[in-house]
Amino acid sequence: MKEKIRTFIVEGVNEQPVIARPDPFWEKLKDVGTELWLDTGDMEEAEKIWSAEMTALTTNNTLVNKEIQKGIYDDFIAEAIEIVKDLPQKEQIIEIAFILNARHGLRLAKKFGGMVSVELHTDLAHKIDATIEYGKRYFEICPDQFIVKVPYTAAGLIAARKLREEGVKINFTLEFSARQNVMVAAITRPNYLNVFLGRIGAYISDNGLGDGSGVGERTVLETQKRVNALTKNNTEPTKLIAASLRNYGQLNDLPGVDVFTMPIQVATEGKEKLSGNFRSRLAEVYPVGINAEASVYFPEKLWEVTDKELELAKSLGDNCPEDGNELIDRVHKAGFGDMFPYLSDTDLKHIAEEGKIPKHERWAKRIANGELAIDTLLNLAGLASFSADQAQLDERIERIIG
Repeated sequence: MKEKIRTFIVEGVNEQPVIARPDPFWEKLKDVGTELWLDTGDMEEAEKIWSAEMTALTTNNTLVNKEIQKGIYDDFIAEAIEIVKDLPQKEQIIEIAFILNARHGLRLAKKFGGMVSVELHTDLAHKIDATIEYGKRYFEICPDQFIVKVPYTAAGLIAARKLREEGVKINFTLEFSARQNVMVAAITRPNYLNVFLGRIGAYISDNGLGDGSGVGERTVLETQKRVNALTKNNTEPTKLIAASLRNYGQLNDLPGVDVFTMPIQVATEGKEKLSGNFRSRLAEVYPVGINAEASVYFPEKLWEVTDKELELAKSLGDNCPEDGNELIDRVHKAGFGDMFPYLSDTDLKHIAEEGKIPKHERWAKRIANGELAIDTLLNLAGLASFSADQAQLDERIERIIG
C-alpha cells in the first residue's frame, strides 16, 4: 500500500517551472550570508516574488490547510480513498493528510526548483516510530528537495536524531529560545532549526510585560552564536532559521543569520520600503523591551544558556535516550523541569484555548516558581495551534471520504 501511495503522489506532477531571475535587492542580502526562503504554500503568490536568490519554500500545518480549504484537492482526496479504504478511518485520514502534504510539497519543488520543508501530522508529535516512518517516506519521495519538519518534543528530538542517522534532511521546528536550540543542536544535529521570533516579542507585549522590542532579535542572534559553536565541527553544520519574519524591518535587523523565512507580505514590503544596503548584524546585542518587574519570570531564559544547560544538552547528545519519557526524566533530574514540564489535561486544554500567544496571567505563578517557562509555553501553544489547523484539514478529508 505504501508503494501505491508513493506512486499516486508522484504521478501527474507536471508543474511548469518558474524562470527565476536575479534580483539585486535579494542579491545584496544573500551576499551578507543569509539564505532566503519563502514562508508560503500559495504557488501563485510565491511566483510573483520568487527570484534566483531564493532557495526554498517552507510549509506547515496552517499553510497547507489554507491550500486544502480552497478545494483544489477535493477530487484528489476522493481518488486517494481507494488506496487506503481498508484502513481504520483515523488511519485513512492520517494517510491522506500525508498524501496531500507530499503532493503539494512535490508540486512546489517541481515548480520552483528549490527545497521544500514538509510537515508531519500533529498526531505524530509524541510518537517516535511513526515520526521516523513518515519522515523516511517523505524523504523517499523527493530526497534532493524535501526537508522534513519535526516539532520540538521529547519524542521529536529522539526521532529526528534517528532520521538524521539515516540521511534524512531535517528542519527542526517550534523552538523559542537559545536553550531549546542548544538541546536540538546537540541531540539531533539537524540540517536546520528555528527561532520563532515574532511570537516571542508578541508574548511580552500582548501580556503587558514590556513593549517586546528586541526580544526576538536578541534570541535569534544569541542562538546563532550557540548553534555555530556547537555544530562547527560537524560533518554538516546546522543552520539557524529566523522564522518567520513578522515585519520588513527585521530584514535590516538580522542580516547574517543563516536563513530567513519570509511571508509574502514581508518580502514584498521589504523590497518596496528598504534601501537594500544590508550589513551583517551578527555582532549586535539588541536591548530588550521588557519591564523591570517582569524579571521574576526569567525572560532571559529566552536568549541565555547556562553552563549546566549546555552540559545537559551535550550529555543527552552523547548518550541519547531511546524513549521520550526517559529524556524528560533526565531533564528533570538535572534541574531543568521547566523545559519539559509535567502538565495535566486541563493545563493542555487551557493552552490550546488561548491560541498562539498564551495568557501570561494564568501561568505567571508557575513561571515564577520555575515549574514553567516562557519558551516552553510558546512551544506548547504553537503545537496546539498547528493541531487545530490540522484538525480542520482532517475534517475536510473526513467529509469527502464519508
